[in-house]
Amino acid sequence: MQIEEKGSYRISLLHLGFRPFFLFGAVFSVTVVALWLWILSYGGWLATSELTVFQWHSHEMLYGYTLAVIAGFLLTAVGNWTGKRTISGVPLLLLLLVWLVARAMPFIEHPQAMLAMASLDIVFNIGLAIAILIPILEVRQWKHLAIWSKVVFLLAGNGLFYLGLFNILDNGVQLGIYTGLYIILSLIMLMGRRVIPFFIEKGVGGSVVITNYRWLDLSSLFLMLAFIVLEVFIVMPQWATITAAVLAVLHSIRLWGWYTNGIWKKPLIWILYLGYAWIVAGFVLRALSGWFDVNPMLSVHAFAYGGIGMITIGMMARVALGHTGRDVFNPPKSLIMMFLLMFLGTVFRVLFPLLLPDYISIWIHTSQLLWIIAFIDFVLVYAVMLIKPRVDGKYG
Repeated sequence: MQIEEKGSYRISLLHLGFRPFFLFGAVFSVTVVALWLWILSYGGWLATSELTVFQWHSHEMLYGYTLAVIAGFLLTAVGNWTGKRTISGVPLLLLLLVWLVARAMPFIEHPQAMLAMASLDIVFNIGLAIAILIPILEVRQWKHLAIWSKVVFLLAGNGLFYLGLFNILDNGVQLGIYTGLYIILSLIMLMGRRVIPFFIEKGVGGSVVITNYRWLDLSSLFLMLAFIVLEVFIVMPQWATITAAVLAVLHSIRLWGWYTNGIWKKPLIWILYLGYAWIVAGFVLRALSGWFDVNPMLSVHAFAYGGIGMITIGMMARVALGHTGRDVFNPPKSLIMMFLLMFLGTVFRVLFPLLLPDYISIWIHTSQLLWIIAFIDFVLVYAVMLIKPRVDGKYG
C-alpha cells in the first residue's frame, strides 16, 4: 500500500520509527548487557536502592531494549499496512527521548529518580500506543487491533512492575516482568505467523510449499492466553506445565510446516526460523521443569536470549535493509557471523547449563560476551544505513 506523504524532514534518522529505535535500541542492548556483565563480574551497583540489579536487568531487557525494537518495527509496519505515515520528525524525537531518559534513571542518585523513570516509561508506553492506534483508526483496519492490544498489555505489564517496585502491589515486580516476557512472545508468535512463511516463500526461490493450519493458529492463540493466566496470575503450576507442553507440540507442527531446505542459504530467514525454534525449546524446557529437576530459568533464557534476541536482531537487520532501499536478497556478508554469535550465545546460556551446571558462571559470562559482540557488529554495519537517507532517494 502506498503511504501518503506528509511533511518531510532533513534529518533521515527521524523519517520513520525503525531508524532511531533500531539504532538506539541496539546501542542500548550493548550497554545494558555490558553493565550486567560488569555487575556479575565485579559487583557493580545501581544508584538507586529501590531496584535490585536482577530486577533492573530483567526490566531493561524487556521494557527497555525489546520494547524499543517493537516500537521501531510497529511504527514502520503500521504505516505500510494502513497507507498512513506514522509519527516522524519532532514527535518521533520526543518519543525517543522519553524512552532514552528513562533508561538513565537507575544510575542517577536522586530520591525521585525511580519515580521519574516510572513516569517516563508509562508516558512512552502510552505515546507509542496512541501513535500506532491513530492510523489504524483512520483507515478502520480493525484486524490490526489484535497487534495493537499487545502494546496495551505491555503498558499494563510495565504498570504492574512499577506498582510492585513502589510497594503498592504485592508481587507486582514479578507480575510485570513475566507479563512482559510472555506478551512479547505472543506478539512475536503472532507476527511470526504473518511474516516468516511469507519471507520463506519469497526468499528461498524455486517451488516452495508452506503449510499453515487454521486450527493450529486459533488453538495456539487461546492456549498462550491460558498459559499466561495459569503461569503468571492464578499460578497453577501443574496446568501451566501441561499447557506449555501442548504449546511446544503445536508450534513444532507450525515450524515443520514452514520448513524447506532452502532457508539455510538465506541468513535473514534462518535467523528468524531458529529464533522461533528457541521459543519452542523454551516451552519444552518449561514443561520439563514442571516434571523433572530442570532449572526453570533455562526456559526463560531460551525464550529471551534465543527467541526474543535472535528474532529481534533478525527483524532489525531485514527491516533496515528493505526500508533504506537496499536489497534484502543480497544482505551484508557479516550477518552470518552476527547471527551465528547469537545462536551460539543461546547454546551457552541454555544448553550448556543444562548439561554442565557446575560451570554455569562460565556459560553465563560467555553468552553475555557473545551478545555484546553480535550487537556491536550490528551497530557497526547498520548505523550508517539508519542515519543516512535511503539509497534510492525516496523519503523514509
